[in-house]
Amino acid sequence: MAEGIRESKLQQLDTHLFYWLNKWSKDPIKHASVWISKTGDGPCYLAIGILLWWFGEITGERFFFSALMAYAFELPIYLILKNLIKRHRPFNKLTAFRSHISPSDKFSMPSGHTAAAFLFATLIMTFYPTFSQIAFCWASLVGISRVFLGVHFPGDVVVGATLGVVSALLGIDIVSGFYSEMYSEIHSGI
Repeated sequence: MAEGIRESKLQQLDTHLFYWLNKWSKDPIKHASVWISKTGDGPCYLAIGILLWWFGEITGERFFFSALMAYAFELPIYLILKNLIKRHRPFNKLTAFRSHISPSDKFSMPSGHTAAAFLFATLIMTFYPTFSQIAFCWASLVGISRVFLGVHFPGDVVVGATLGVVSALLGIDIVSGFYSEMYSEIHSGI
């Protein structure tokens, strides 16, 4: 019983935060949010990853393969969570509320745009630390833009960010292990 009450209170808090954030979503913020949200679409990550692989020598190569591994974790987990939790989007759940864009799928949790953005920011932090603050500010803006556009609750964004960071760390760890093993074999003459 207490768990049901806790979920209800969390949902109430999430809804309250959603409405509070959306009162700021006037036309200039709405238009900026559309653009920021689009920077979190998949083709941008692929293009940057390929450019870094092409021009970034070993760091770019490790970045690219870590990204592939991380997205290989993130995407199936995202899809499983989305279809297991089946949380309705704000415009489906809240009366008299309309989103500013049409989402690509039915359910809200976790935010896939936010997961991908935080995954990418974590990769940037690891391989190009000079750009960490910019990357995490951008990832945070992608997440908040999804709330401003009315397609996610703040909790969806938090879960998406967590999924992205954890997936990135897993991908980085696996690829780093591979490169360490390969480097050891090369230098030991095997």
